[in-house]
Amino acid sequence: MAPGDLQEVLAGLKRPSGVSAEAERNLLVGLGHADDAAVYRLGPDLAIVETVDFFPPVVDDPWTWGAVAAVNAMSDVYAMGGEVLFALAVAGFPRDFDKKIITEVFRGGAEKVAEAGGVIAGGHTVVDPEPKYGLCVTGRVHPDHVFIKGGLRPGDRLFLSKPLGTGVITTAAKDGAAPDDVVDGAVRSMLRLNRVAAHVAREHGAAGATDITGFGLLGHAAEMIEASGAGLALSAARLPLLPGALALAEAGHFSGGMKRNRRHLDHVFGARLQIRPEVSKTLAALLSEAETSGGLLFSITPERAGGVLAAFRAAGEECWEIGEVVAEPVIRVRA
Repeated sequence: MAPGDLQEVLAGLKRPSGVSAEAERNLLVGLGHADDAAVYRLGPDLAIVETVDFFPPVVDDPWTWGAVAAVNAMSDVYAMGGEVLFALAVAGFPRDFDKKIITEVFRGGAEKVAEAGGVIAGGHTVVDPEPKYGLCVTGRVHPDHVFIKGGLRPGDRLFLSKPLGTGVITTAAKDGAAPDDVVDGAVRSMLRLNRVAAHVAREHGAAGATDITGFGLLGHAAEMIEASGAGLALSAARLPLLPGALALAEAGHFSGGMKRNRRHLDHVFGARLQIRPEVSKTLAALLSEAETSGGLLFSITPERAGGVLAAFRAAGEECWEIGEVVAEPVIRVRA
């Protein structure tokens, strides 16, 4: 759902009466503090993280679709600072769908869960004219080390663990307009777990984090601002883009989600969304484009920020410092 539609739906919900005081006390993150996943405390040193995510195919290859969907679903556990324990598959397929294809989808998901150190423990399927696949994921986290969207602190440095551009590339691929090497680059990015990112962020004392998915970079940044009361200043020149993404954006290969995301931002943020004139309109639109299996966006105190990029390199991965947290609750994008 578009961000505005989702907020409207959730605004009409009320907590049922009769919820026990113990449940209220141990639900550390839930609908009352909307975030990437729910967190429930089991004991002084242990909480579980719970999330669910599924979607239609984003690529043609069934194994890759299943694997990307699994990585995307598990990313919400990492966005809370947790580790994956196990998952249940959630899927819908047409009644006459080729069973060999379904097997490959499930295999892709299961292999990525295994890479994360978890296991597929079961699942549920329904008949659906449009194929869909994803996971309900259970993870664990220390109750004192949960990342939340509201954890931004003025002065913190801001980091992003994956390049942007999967949305325009997969949209262009559906139209047959994306070169094979560009699609391959996007697939490699979407298949990369955010496990290293969560480890590094946790080791360096991150408090604020989210993963970049359907609402785009600016949409998820806006959620962090609304939750924390602080703002973000982003440097457009530092933002990492997948090879070929900007060219496809300039050719107009945006999804419908981009326009919905931007309309919501303009409505909710208004003058608080400050994009400098030197930032191209194409790049500004790309920052509102939906992403699939995007990176972690997280903040680190200036005193500890210097070791973040080195820690990523030591783990064989990349990360980018893209800006800082400011006191005023705005989004500023400078050239």
